[in-house]
Amino acid sequence: MGDHPVDNLLKVDPDWLVAQRWFASKTKAVTALETVEAAALAEDLSLALIEARFATGTHELYQLLLYGPEQRDIVSEPWRARGLLKLIDAGTDIDTAEGTFSFRRSTENPSPADDAPVRAMGVEQSNSSIVFGDRLVLKLFRRLEPGINPDLEMLRFLTQREFPNIAPLHGWYEYEGASLAATLGIAQEFISGSRDGWDLAQEEIVSDPERFLERLGSLGAVTGRMHTVLGSDGGDPAFSPEEPSNEAISLLTATIDEDIERIFLQLPDDERAAPIFGRGEDVRAKLAQRSQIGTGGKHIRIHGDYHLGQTIDTPRGWVILDFEGEPARPLPERRQKRSPLKDVAGMLRSFAYAISAVELLQGRSAPPDFEQRARQAFLGSYFTEVDAGLLPAGEAPIHNMLSIFELEKAVYELRYELDNRPDWVPIPVAGIRRLLEEDV
Repeated sequence: MGDHPVDNLLKVDPDWLVAQRWFASKTKAVTALETVEAAALAEDLSLALIEARFATGTHELYQLLLYGPEQRDIVSEPWRARGLLKLIDAGTDIDTAEGTFSFRRSTENPSPADDAPVRAMGVEQSNSSIVFGDRLVLKLFRRLEPGINPDLEMLRFLTQREFPNIAPLHGWYEYEGASLAATLGIAQEFISGSRDGWDLAQEEIVSDPERFLERLGSLGAVTGRMHTVLGSDGGDPAFSPEEPSNEAISLLTATIDEDIERIFLQLPDDERAAPIFGRGEDVRAKLAQRSQIGTGGKHIRIHGDYHLGQTIDTPRGWVILDFEGEPARPLPERRQKRSPLKDVAGMLRSFAYAISAVELLQGRSAPPDFEQRARQAFLGSYFTEVDAGLLPAGEAPIHNMLSIFELEKAVYELRYELDNRPDWVPIPVAGIRRLLEEDV
């Protein structure tokens, strides 16, 4: 970096960095911090890409937006992010000795006025979001990986095709240098008057279950239309539908098989896991049976982390958020094309969680057979709207693929609950038991 005016970012306190919610490796010892790249922005604001190195020999890259001589984080005074939004609106490039910070706008819609209120949005695990006048939200990606972030890629694709059930992309900023290219943040429309799909489920499953089933029918239709749009462009290599390889189902089932073998050894010998305790071989045998049926359909870009918490109900209908994919997975894996039924299975598992959470968190019960009715409402509308050419041909192959993806998700959930929420272990256990009892 030489005599770059923000070289003093090397003095960032490692303890401060580790204490941030978005810092991923809190259990690792940070041995060094290095400024990979930096630039001075507007209004006393500096942007730096900091590499945290660990005693294990690994490293992670983070984006910092700091101001003032004490180098405080931007979320402490979010109004300072106005300078960042102005750079996006102006389409500015900031060149450094090592590369370029590029700021790009993708719409003609005006940004909020300078006197519009600015606030940080809630508490987030892996990113920071700043809202401008309840009209735009700027999402800052904190932990960075080389390559285009799927959130930008997917939003840009869907915005260009005027898919109505997203918060449209306003702009973004990124860095490109000789040894690194990464998406740093996106600005998109902020939709006010909305309700999170998970929160809505927690209220209406008990208070107005029929109304919530209607909502799930609408959500299924929106999901089907989203997948149809995502599979509609054969000319864009990043999005063109592909035939699944013969190895695709084998690789998927082999991964699940390994997880089953490992996780079933950890099962507690009590009532929480009783329905599947000692049945690891049964689960693997059922999976092997299903894997023989094959795949079919097309592989397309999908949401990748689809559940009720990634949706909001708004005055204009359901809106789908957060196209980053599962944050624990590497970025190249999150950009891979997969069967759209993987998204569908994730949402079906979310219904099971929402219904169980009503009892665990509220001590109340959903109506009898509500999960089955929720599945029927969602799937009926989904299959009506989705391009059938993206799915396996026939009801039985579709059901088979859904079962495999649901089992994959339930095994993932089981691992998570064993490690983090033992009281919730019965939720994935019930899902695995149901899949065990299904006819192939």
